[in-house]
Amino acid sequence: MTTTLKKLFSTSVAALLATTTAACSPVKVLNSLIPSNGYQITPNIAYGLHARQQLDIYQPKQITAKTLPVVVFFYGGSWESGEKEDYLFAAEAFTSRGYLTVIPNYRVYPDVKFPAVMDDPASAANWVKTHIVEYGGDPDRIFLVGHSAGAHLLTMLALNNQYLQQVARTPSDYRGYIGLAGPYDFLPLKSTRLKEIFGPEDTQWQSQPIRFVNGNNPAMLLLVGLKDSVVWPRNTYNLAIEIRKQGGKVDVVEFPDYGHIDMVAKLAKPLRGNSSLLDEVDAFMQKH
Repeated sequence: MTTTLKKLFSTSVAALLATTTAACSPVKVLNSLIPSNGYQITPNIAYGLHARQQLDIYQPKQITAKTLPVVVFFYGGSWESGEKEDYLFAAEAFTSRGYLTVIPNYRVYPDVKFPAVMDDPASAANWVKTHIVEYGGDPDRIFLVGHSAGAHLLTMLALNNQYLQQVARTPSDYRGYIGLAGPYDFLPLKSTRLKEIFGPEDTQWQSQPIRFVNGNNPAMLLLVGLKDSVVWPRNTYNLAIEIRKQGGKVDVVEFPDYGHIDMVAKLAKPLRGNSSLLDEVDAFMQKH
């Protein structure tokens, strides 16, 4: 890696995944360094009628198994931004470990607010459960993985049955739920934008995963960077404490030197280092 890229990725990692329109945006630079020979892409598969209700499927090459375990990756973006194409680096990480990988787009603010923002993740998860066998995936080995706002969305699916029930599914239809740097207990809201997304103060509690813990959750892994100043680590610890208090099971893995963006950027091959983040996610999925 050149000195310039090292500086970009080590001193400005928060900008690395910024979504911009510039041709040389950091995420485009990163994805240009991702190997392309280990997977094949089937892009822009519709799981609904809206333009953002599309997903990309990444199939590992040179895998002889009849069916493969599946990762559905929900990106972050503060519930108001994100594009599936920007997460090629995450797809490569999971396909390199033998997982068929699905990355959906989903509608974001201002097109939708909470709770409508939950509709597309539920619909995408349902589509994968129904159709992934057609692409070589095992519908009985599906893991939902997400970073930041994406971790919030999948954790709500795991803990509040109502969203998957709307598509005739239950949380137990999926083998495990993995949140990277997720906001799970983030009231009170301070920003005007978040207040617009999550609505009146007296109903904002309905957006908090921690409020729906009953001890019956499926297998769950929460990963947290202790230098995260965007989503405070207490979100992870508070949720884990409540799950255990209610008799449920949850695994927590800490990364002392990682900030918020590190918790997804470290999946990327150029930044992976000793692969500790990917290893922890992989080990959990192998276990379950």
